[in-house]
Amino acid sequence: MRRAFHWLLPHPFLTLLLAGVWTLLQNEVSAGMVVFGIILGIIIPWGTSIWWPDTPKGFRLGKMITYSVMVIGDIIVANIQVAWIVLTVPNAKLKPAWIVVPLELRQPEAITVLAGTITLTPGTVSADLSDEGNSLLVHVLHTDDPDAVRDDIMTRYQRRLQEIFL
Repeated sequence: MRRAFHWLLPHPFLTLLLAGVWTLLQNEVSAGMVVFGIILGIIIPWGTSIWWPDTPKGFRLGKMITYSVMVIGDIIVANIQVAWIVLTVPNAKLKPAWIVVPLELRQPEAITVLAGTITLTPGTVSADLSDEGNSLLVHVLHTDDPDAVRDDIMTRYQRRLQEIFL
């Protein structure tokens, strides 16, 4: 049954997400906007499905929600830390660092989420993915221990993403 409608809805979750986001972006909920959101939710995934050849085999939505809440908390804490660094640490005493984070993730979607998480967290930015896809280059605004930052990224984010993307 799932394959019978796969040509129409190649990514059903994305269809629902796009329809919901479109409806929420409107100032008022009306039947016309809901229908238009559903139409967009069908057309956009269908039109882009040729660029999605390898969808994740498994995905745990509950764990992704938990991960998202954790990342939002980390972003709030990092904002406070970066503000404190900017206000109290003179530029001459900043200790920026380039860190190579070895990747155990192999799915492009999981690597993208990891890189996005790092970049969204103030004070860090994902700069490059190795040609082999086995490491991520990360820049850190200020750290006394680059190895601890690398280990934190690997245990806090990468390990959880391995549980989310089967």
